[in-house]
Parts: sequence; structure tokens; C-alpha cells
Amino acid sequence: MPPPNNSLDRPLGQSIGPRPAARKRISWGGLVLGLTGIVLFVSSGAIALRDRPFRTPPPIASAEPPAATPTAAEAAPVKPVGDGPQIIKVDPEAPRPADNVVIVRDPSAIGQNLRVAHLPDKALIEDSETGPLPIRAADGRRPFDVYARPWSGARGARVAIVIGGLGVSQTGTQEAVRKLPPEVTLAFASGGNSLGRWMQAARQKGHEIVMQVPLEPYDYPNVDPGRNTLTVAASSRENLAALRWALSRITNYTGVMNYMGARFSADPSAMAPVMDELAKRGLLYLDDGSSARSIAPELAMKAGVPFAVGDTAIDAVRERGDILNKLDELERIARAKGFAIGIGAAFDVTVDAVASWVQEAKKRGIEIVSVSAIASDPERG
Repeated sequence: MPPPNNSLDRPLGQSIGPRPAARKRISWGGLVLGLTGIVLFVSSGAIALRDRPFRTPPPIASAEPPAATPTAAEAAPVKPVGDGPQIIKVDPEAPRPADNVVIVRDPSAIGQNLRVAHLPDKALIEDSETGPLPIRAADGRRPFDVYARPWSGARGARVAIVIGGLGVSQTGTQEAVRKLPPEVTLAFASGGNSLGRWMQAARQKGHEIVMQVPLEPYDYPNVDPGRNTLTVAASSRENLAALRWALSRITNYTGVMNYMGARFSADPSAMAPVMDELAKRGLLYLDDGSSARSIAPELAMKAGVPFAVGDTAIDAVRERGDILNKLDELERIARAKGFAIGIGAAFDVTVDAVASWVQEAKKRGIEIVSVSAIASDPERG
């Protein structure tokens, strides 16, 4: 049978002969739309797979290979550019740069490494008949600087707490070293026992330490500060011998603190030679603040001795509540003038109160620092 010759009789989907050539052509508009869709799809995928945001321009490739990052030791001795002074930041352990370079150091990095803090710096030791004496090093370093405990260098409120009388009671000394936070400064009585052992334990714990020197009170000898007390009646030579005996009892301390001494510290002829000796040896003088007649700060400034003065005795009344009130008073003083110094003794109640108060004060933004962080230093202006 011949195929039907009209569209109505033709089976659906069949045609007679090949389709016209015009039916095989693809319009230019469709081609453009198709290519545009492909480009958009590829671009979207690239954006999704990028490591950086699309709005961040890609890095510009360099024809030169990247330079190797120098080590701290290699980067430290930077040669200055030009004739003026240069300011760079260096590793504290790196070699010293050129003379016209001003070194900027992290304040908390200054001071002896706490891991070896119990070991004396031999350059700061002078041998004597009574024992090792502190002395300035040939390069000018002072025990005040080398044995100081590091601190942040921040401008916030700072409180220094000094607990004295260590070495008198073995049990009390042990508990003070064990319980007190390392930021608390410890003062050793020159007449104490086993001072070398306790000094090492305190320094390994991180404490800054000072040496208490007995000075004559007004009611001496009815009230006796102890062995080798410096007195107004003694000659300068005798007092310096007594001072050097006290200084030779231990090492690794930043300075000395008076033990009693209201009469002695008010007498310029007796006190001046002591200050000159401390200046020679690069030591701090801490006045406990118990005597309004003390001329120690004026003489220290004149002699070039770093000095500090206590603001309050925290345990004149040995009761926990009263001690905590005194510590709160220190905080108020520090917030008002920037710093405060509290003086106490190694009584059990004092040690326990200080240990708990320090932890709470830190949470309130108070920085607990060693006494050297608050001392005025005439050599630094």
C-alpha cells in the first residue's frame, strides 16, 4: 500500500522524507544564552571553592623567590639606616646591636630567669671575710636590676606586699614560702637561721627578696633589734662593718629594709654613710614607713639609691578581719595614686590573709608586684 500523502492520514511522529535543512539550524540568540549560562556556572563554582572572600584581591605574584624568614638571633643585630638613632624590638637574649640603636624590651622580660633565680650572678659578688657581698658588676649592672622580679609594666593600680621576719621561725618561714604568691616580696632577718636554704627556696618559687638590717630604735637597748644593730653612737666604720655582716648573710636580693630604727633613720650623720654604701653596691633601700622622722628617702635620692616607702603596716593588729581591712586600704591607695606598699610579718594569720586577698585582688584588676617595681630610682630619673 502506498504511504498516505496527507498529514491527517500519516501516523503520529512519522514524516515523509528528510526534514528541511532550516529545521537543523541553531539560532545565534540561543547559542549566546547557552554560553552565558556555562560561564555563570563555572564562575559560581570558582567563587565557592576560593580560600579567600571574592572581594579580596589576589596576591600579586613576584618574579623573585620569597626570602627566608630570619631567626631571632639573625634579625637582632640590625644595622641602623642613616645617622640618627634607630628603635628596634629585639629578643632579650640576642646580641647587642649597634651603639646608636635604642633597644625596646618587654618590661616583663627584664630580670633574672626564674628557673635559675636561686643562683647568684658571680659578677655581682664581692668576697669578704664574713661572706659574699653584693656589688655592682663591671658593666654597671646592679643587684637591684638583676634580681628584680619581672612585672607587666602596665600603668594600672599596683600593690606591693612585703612580708618580713623570714628565717626567725623555721616553721613560719616554711609556711610563708609555701603559701604566699610569688608576687609577694619576702624580707629575711639578718639574724635568722638557715638563711641560704630559705633564700634558695624563695627564689625558686619566684619571690623577690630583701634583707632586713637592724637599726637603733629610740628605746634601745631596752628594745633590741638583734645582733649587730647599727647605732647612732657607733662610728661610721663600726656601722659599715655591721652593715656588711648583714649584707653577707645571703645573696640574690634587690636591697635592704630597716628593722626598727626610728632613731637611727632620723640621724643624717649616721644614715648618710649607710646610703653611700648601698649606692656603691647597687642596692635598694626600703623604709617601712613606721617613723615620720625618717630622712631615708631624702638621703637615698641624694646618694642615688633606689628607694621605696611603705604606706601601711597590714598586721599591727593580728586579726584576720583587721588585716583584710588594711589590705583593702592598700587597694584604695593604689587606685588613687597608682601604687601602694604594705608591710607585714610572717605570722600565720598574716600569711593566710595575704594569700587569699591577693587572689581576689587580681580578679579586681589589681596587679601585685614586687617592691622593685614601685621603687623610685634616681639613676633612671
